[in-house]
Amino acid sequence: MLIEKNKIYCMDCLEGMKQMKSGSVDLVVTDPPYLMQNIHEYKGNELGKHIIKYQQPLQEKNLTEGYDIRILDEIFRVMKAPNIYIWCNIAQVPMYIKYFVLEKKCRMDILIWNKTNPMPLCNNKWLSDKEYCLYFRKGAYCQPSGYAEAKTVWYLPANVKDKRAYGHPTVKPLPIIENIIRNSSREGELVLDPFMGSGTTAAASIRNSRNFIGFENNGEYYQTAIQRIRDEMFR
Repeated sequence: MLIEKNKIYCMDCLEGMKQMKSGSVDLVVTDPPYLMQNIHEYKGNELGKHIIKYQQPLQEKNLTEGYDIRILDEIFRVMKAPNIYIWCNIAQVPMYIKYFVLEKKCRMDILIWNKTNPMPLCNNKWLSDKEYCLYFRKGAYCQPSGYAEAKTVWYLPANVKDKRAYGHPTVKPLPIIENIIRNSSREGELVLDPFMGSGTTAAASIRNSRNFIGFENNGEYYQTAIQRIRDEMFR
């Protein structure tokens, strides 16, 4: 099977990336499933009711159990040089540090989306007002165009509008993804997203004159992403 540029494939990304040439990708921007605490641990109190309500849609879409980490080996293989932004929660940070920093000897930065309107769930826990985007690279391009573009914390509200528009519970803000792509790739280069979701990485790539390849194994999200790409191309 020939994997072509500027297309999204409705298939498992592990199998899809095996069809890609080694060293063909300039940048990876992706948001794999998080590894979240067992939803049943929260039963029995008021906070638990709210957390269960929040996590239920994620569980239904298989977005709380992490993923096959063999995917990281394929991601590493297809990159020209290590150059990857990967969204995660706190439970996954040690795994990524072990893989990319300790084993692959990459440099690391931590970028944060600070939500200005988080859900008020802070009983016996810190407020869930941030999400992490880890950046790993080794000899790859990273050239922010100015002071504002180089900041590592984005202060933006929870992405309710896009969640409603695209029907995806973990969609990331388009301005953040655009900034990442501009900072770490050049026009005409290839951006890969193995977990394309509702198509945010593809939309950001189109808006900034980059090529893209994406994989998404959920048929519903795949169709949403296809329509979003069409809308971007003709907007």
